[in-house]
Amino acid sequence: MPKKIVTSNVINANKKKPRIAVFGGRKADETLCREAEAVGRGIAERGWTLLCGGRGGIMEAVSRGCKDAGGTVVGILPGDDDSDANPWVDIAIPTGLGLARNAVLAMACRAAVAIGGNYGTLSEIAYALQYEKPLISLHSWEIPGSVPAENAAEVLQKLEALINRKESL
Repeated sequence: MPKKIVTSNVINANKKKPRIAVFGGRKADETLCREAEAVGRGIAERGWTLLCGGRGGIMEAVSRGCKDAGGTVVGILPGDDDSDANPWVDIAIPTGLGLARNAVLAMACRAAVAIGGNYGTLSEIAYALQYEKPLISLHSWEIPGSVPAENAAEVLQKLEALINRKESL
């Protein structure tokens, strides 16, 4: 009689953690940085992986929140030197692409969050929407295709709904 093969544990063990990108400016006020830190903490608490630009401002705040909560932080850097990464980045990926790295960041995620930001953030938003990635906007550019949120808790609630919906498809 053939042995019954159990595959459910194998499938669950190989399931990839959702990668969540956070876009935001290298300059940000304290209020936005606190929100970004809370988003990063929530990403880690849910077992997701954080992707960001890996440098200062919003990127540093979200990295700090994620790392402090035990999460994994991947920084997609514009230059060719991984020492440009903020101290909370676990995996620094120097691309040498300059602002074109925004396309890599947007493509690599399952969903994205824009927090504050300026034109660099706008380009990341544009790439994410072009690649048909779900995008939540927290005090950032609100353009067609983005989903607005008022605070970090709402961002995380909306991300959970998006991730759970995609996993059940």
